[in-house]
Amino acid sequence: MFHVYVLRSSKNGRRYIGSCQNIADRVRQHNNGVSKATRPGIPWSFIHTETFSTRAEAVRKEQYFKTGRGRDELNRLYW
Repeated sequence: MFHVYVLRSSKNGRRYIGSCQNIADRVRQHNNGVSKATRPGIPWSFIHTETFSTRAEAVRKEQYFKTGRGRDELNRLYW
């Protein structure tokens, strides 16, 4: 299974969108500072996840969430 996730930083309120296969390990990496892009926002928490059967579907949804329309959808759901 492949996952698309949206994290929110408790420190600065920023949002991070990504995809992975093992969601628990990936969030642990974000919160341990392994990812340079998310290090300044530690700690991170999940605000949204979706599961897909193929990597292609997950990447397509991740890219959608990074567009203006996708950001608007997330804003309507969570802000």
